[in-house]
Amino acid sequence: MGIGTSIFLIALGAILTFALDASVGGINLDVVGWILMGAGVLGLIMTTLIWGRRRQVVTTTEQPVEYRQVEERRDIAPPL
Repeated sequence: MGIGTSIFLIALGAILTFALDASVGGINLDVVGWILMGAGVLGLIMTTLIWGRRRQVVTTTEQPVEYRQVEERRDIAPPL
């Protein structure tokens, strides 16, 4: 679940819980809203934890590669 999906679930849950005053037979929209907000917050936390691990810097202790000097010879005549 991405950050956008998590924010969408939080917003949808908040709308169902706080802004909507309707009743549907057999379904409590306040509970559905709280569940959606909880799922959105959980998804947001999980996404940030996973993304945080991806952005860790990996350092190596290897020595740099030795560089070789390349010389160009100009004393040879070009082909005719």
